[in-house]
Amino acid sequence: MSSTILIPALQMQATFEQILIQKGMPTDHAYTCAEIFTQNSVDGVYTHGVNRFPRFVEYLENGYVKPSASPSLEHRFAAIEQWNGNLGPGPLNALFATDRVIELAKAHGIGCLGLAHTNHWMRGGTYGWKAARSGFIFMAWTNTIANMPAWGALDPKLGNNPFVLALPYQNEAIVLDMAMSQFSFGAMEQSAMKGETLTVPGGYDAAGKLSRDPEAILETGRSIPIGFWKGAGLSLLLDILATVISGGASTHEVSKTKVEYGVSQVFIAIDPSRFGHAEEVEKMVQAIIQDYQESTPSEGGNKISFPGERVLATRAKNLKNGVPVLQTVWDSIEALV
Repeated sequence: MSSTILIPALQMQATFEQILIQKGMPTDHAYTCAEIFTQNSVDGVYTHGVNRFPRFVEYLENGYVKPSASPSLEHRFAAIEQWNGNLGPGPLNALFATDRVIELAKAHGIGCLGLAHTNHWMRGGTYGWKAARSGFIFMAWTNTIANMPAWGALDPKLGNNPFVLALPYQNEAIVLDMAMSQFSFGAMEQSAMKGETLTVPGGYDAAGKLSRDPEAILETGRSIPIGFWKGAGLSLLLDILATVISGGASTHEVSKTKVEYGVSQVFIAIDPSRFGHAEEVEKMVQAIIQDYQESTPSEGGNKISFPGERVLATRAKNLKNGVPVLQTVWDSIEALV
């Protein structure tokens, strides 16, 4: 089991930026990527921040991620556009796509962008937070390499296809960011590194038994979908729609390489100020959240939190005290310098 150390956010970002520049990434790209990896970690999403950084560098070195590439327009009609990510850094492509659908929503009330041939966007919530803070309702999803069996099957044919929903709320946001698997693979990898068991079964072990052992599930690759057959169906449809809307690769095509790159994504933004009841939207959301949080907790004293609420407390804590990082993870990062 690895011990945990605290790394100041500024130090983390500077280290990431230095490494990315050394690996051939243009300075402006390196700064933004380092900022995203750091912010994900500050917000407590270590699995798609500091923990994922060494693999991102590996993909740069192996040519799966093109450090200088930027998206190019393929086709547009009305408020819908299709772009080619040209295998550029996933976080930068996703940031571009988010900004672009916001511009489309400003012009049309709604904007939709399909992004083909891109890479792992890391934490999908990054883009939900950005759009919601800018005053927009946001929806996005991505397909992935096959890492989850269809319901009733043994071999992985589905991706866990993360999905994001966000909207403005009290100068911040409500942000739902979730994979279609019960636990993301990053979460299971982190639990394995910490020597922890999962809180609920997350997949099957080699004997075909439901298991809370993350290492056993990672070995089989048999994670379980959220809601069992319902999550499997949702994963399939997200893959189909990402492929059709972007014109890019599907999960089964991405999986031919055995390495996850060249995925397809969809980004949608809606301008709520265009609604006929725009002045009532904030009150409507507030009333829903108030009723939601008046739920009776199943365990005494536990506050019922809306999606994204705990992030705010984690962010404040990590900015003040430093970001908790597994010693083995930080050692592997420092070895890249």
